[in-house]
Amino acid sequence: MNLTNTLDIFPDRRVTQMLFKEVKNAAEMRQSAVEGKIQAALINPTMLVDPFQVLVAANKAVHLHTIGKMKTRSLYSEIIFNLSPTNKISDAFKRFGVSDEDDAVMVVVVHSEDELKALSDITEIVDGRQVPVDDLSSLSDSAKIKKLYKVTPQEEKCGSLLDAVVCRMAIKDVL
Repeated sequence: MNLTNTLDIFPDRRVTQMLFKEVKNAAEMRQSAVEGKIQAALINPTMLVDPFQVLVAANKAVHLHTIGKMKTRSLYSEIIFNLSPTNKISDAFKRFGVSDEDDAVMVVVVHSEDELKALSDITEIVDGRQVPVDDLSSLSDSAKIKKLYKVTPQEEKCGSLLDAVVCRMAIKDVL
C-alpha cells in the first residue's frame, strides 16, 4: 500500500507516500496541516503523473532544508512548492495542495528508519480508504497536467509526460 524510498543523497531519510480515496475529512486534515498538527505533505493526486514526481520534489525539499535555502516555512510545504512549474508559492498550494472538497489525497512523510509511528498516526487521522500508490494514475488528470506544465504534442512523441513534468520541476529555479 505505502511506497517508501530511501533518498540516495540522504541515506538516513526515507520518503513514504500513502494514497487515500473516498476521503471525507479533507478540510479537517488541511487545517491540521496548516496548524502544524500533521507532519506530512497533503497533495491533490489529480495533479500527479507518477510517484516518482513526488520523490523528486521531496528529495529537493530535503536538500534545501539541509542547506537552509527553503523558499517556504516547512519541509512539507517545500515538497508541495517543488511540484509546481512556477515560483509562485500560492499557485503551488492552489494546484497541488489538498483542498477542502477533495475526496482523494496523497500523503507524503519524510522520516528516519525508526520513525514509523508517524505513519500509523497519519493513517488513523485520514477518514478514507487507503489504496496502493500504484493506483495513482487512475486519479491523475492528464489534460490539466499537460496544460499546467505546457507540454506540447511534439514533446510527448519523444518522451513521456512524466519526463516533461520532472524536467520542468527541475529547471524552474534557473528560468
